[in-house]
Amino acid sequence: MPAGESFYITTPIYYPSDVPHIGHGYTSVAVDTLARWHRQSGDDTWMLTGTDEHGQKMLRAAAANGVTPQEWVDKLVSESWFPLLTTLDVANDDFIRTTQERHERNVQVFFQKLYDAGYIYAGEYEALYCVGCEEFKPESEIVDGTGPFEGLKVCAIHSKPLELLQEKNYFFKLSEFQDRLLELYKTEPDFVRPDSARNEVVSFVSQGLKDLSISRSTFDWGIPLPWDTSHVIYVWVDALLNYATAVGYGSDEELFARRWPAYHVVGKDILRFHAVIWPAMLMAAGLEVPQGVFAHGWLLVGGEKMSKSKLTGIAPTEITDVFGSDAYRFYFLSAIAFGQDGSFSWEDLSARYQAELANGFGNLASRTIAMIERYFGGVVPAAGGYAAQDLAVQQIVAKAAADADAAVERFRIDEAIADVWTIVDALNGYITENEPWSLAKDEEQKERLGTVLYTCAEGLRALAVLLSPVMPQSTAKLWDALGASAGLGALTAQHLRDAGRWGQLPAGTQVQALAPLFPRIEATA
Repeated sequence: MPAGESFYITTPIYYPSDVPHIGHGYTSVAVDTLARWHRQSGDDTWMLTGTDEHGQKMLRAAAANGVTPQEWVDKLVSESWFPLLTTLDVANDDFIRTTQERHERNVQVFFQKLYDAGYIYAGEYEALYCVGCEEFKPESEIVDGTGPFEGLKVCAIHSKPLELLQEKNYFFKLSEFQDRLLELYKTEPDFVRPDSARNEVVSFVSQGLKDLSISRSTFDWGIPLPWDTSHVIYVWVDALLNYATAVGYGSDEELFARRWPAYHVVGKDILRFHAVIWPAMLMAAGLEVPQGVFAHGWLLVGGEKMSKSKLTGIAPTEITDVFGSDAYRFYFLSAIAFGQDGSFSWEDLSARYQAELANGFGNLASRTIAMIERYFGGVVPAAGGYAAQDLAVQQIVAKAAADADAAVERFRIDEAIADVWTIVDALNGYITENEPWSLAKDEEQKERLGTVLYTCAEGLRALAVLLSPVMPQSTAKLWDALGASAGLGALTAQHLRDAGRWGQLPAGTQVQALAPLFPRIEATA
């Protein structure tokens, strides 16, 4: 995208009924990395995350803990969800909670608009409901129970019995938007990504849409409908509005015009809410649909989707306390093809940490700085004439930077990291081939040694910039060790799309001692 354009990106709005697990962390660091990349590329970037705090599940959890729903969500958010952002170095611009007045007031504005336009009507509804999903379940997600639930219908996701609900509700005329949605998917093929998600959505909508129940009347923990306060707005459609209310819908027209529409990154299990219901609601309100919806896959542990209810949840701190937040970010964003399911194991994490971070990137940084200190008194030497092998490194850096930026445009963070890692591999091979420790023994090779070490230092400069959205802590340490701030300014001020231009690190820069970026870990949990 051209520099300076608006890039508004969101995580799903998390349901804080329990503590966050590494699946939540995976989504958050992915969106944070995309936002950091665009922010450092000069785009008008805004990253939103937040919590969805209404609904029957939250009401029951609060009652079970002997507190009010508001007290319960306040505790969960302050003790678990805010700290997650710090644990994983997420640099979000805003955090919205659906119990905030700025959200509740403008959700009512939105639904009053739909009601006045004739898109909402009263009716009766009977269907099987999953409290865990806060969703009336389609037939495709209802299975027969086994064991203690034999003879019952259970949720395919939570494996818990469904409740048959019969209520007088208000309905949104979702069925009227089938043709407009199919036209959207046809004319904007990148509206839903990856292709597997797009195909699923097109198939679902092509089978016909039913009108959507958008209110509940059997409990009061939610946002009241403005025209009938005996009903609260269904938690999911309340939650979807956060993406608009957080950037001024209903209260700040100028801000809303600047930020909207957004890109949404979601787990594939909530794809239909974001790629079907949400754009239809926006169409009904006369607003632009999102820029796009990207559905990533599930994190699997032991072959099952990450889930607290199935005891497969792993807290992010279990990883960061051992490996650090940068390793967490790097591992999940590089080891899993973004958009596909991926399996987590401690063995794979440990192996990649040692091979790619400690032995690959970390060792490259340490020995380059050490050789500049040893052979040039800690001053980055000037390069002499470039040989073919030096020029090859320069070409690899330029190509990696361009390819990584293109991969980020496709939301393929894993491919972007792989592109950047070609620099790591190239520089490690370059050092092995040129043997600077041998060149240092021959005074006549001093100029050649300077060229080799400048090439390594300049390559590290490019790596620090290109990897900073992924690993902000270690790249900041490397930037300081290179002494780059003195001649180039802060790392976060470096224009990312300019990172591949060769020769930016000034010769004569004073390097600083560098402790291991990724200390070796002998044993893990």
